[in-house]
Amino acid sequence: MGMTQVNMHEAKSRLSQLVEAVENGTMSEIVIARNGKPAAKLVAVGAAMRRPIRFGLGKGMFKMPDDFDADNEHIAKLFHGALDT
Repeated sequence: MGMTQVNMHEAKSRLSQLVEAVENGTMSEIVIARNGKPAAKLVAVGAAMRRPIRFGLGKGMFKMPDDFDADNEHIAKLFHGALDT
């Protein structure tokens, strides 16, 4: 199971075979190149959705104001249509 690169013409000619290869796991991904430069990646739908969630990437980059949650009740009323006008 690996990765391979094919040119655009080959990808057009063998599309169903290439899709089958990523579907059944024979290939993990196939890179389609235009003029020798990678242009697109063919992966199984399940593989694309299994990308891990990375929490905390912005840690320390932003400062939250102390009163950030001060309007939560007001906002909840706006969502539920319970705001007195």
